[in-house]
Amino acid sequence: MSECKGKNSWPELVGVEGSVAVGTIERENPYVDAHTVLKGSIVTADFRCDRVRVWVTKEGIVYKTPTIG
Repeated sequence: MSECKGKNSWPELVGVEGSVAVGTIERENPYVDAHTVLKGSIVTADFRCDRVRVWVTKEGIVYKTPTIG
């Protein structure tokens, strides 16, 4: 992931509400767009430096470390 600009991982956001995590990620790395994704959703496998998926439970809580990709 070294080819991507800015911070690329947010382990400190596990357990946080998804919309709060999205705001934090976009504030800490202005090169990415962060989006919540519901646990169990099917997503594309392509890697993108401008995307962070914030995986949340049905309650909206981040359960997996958000990373660029």
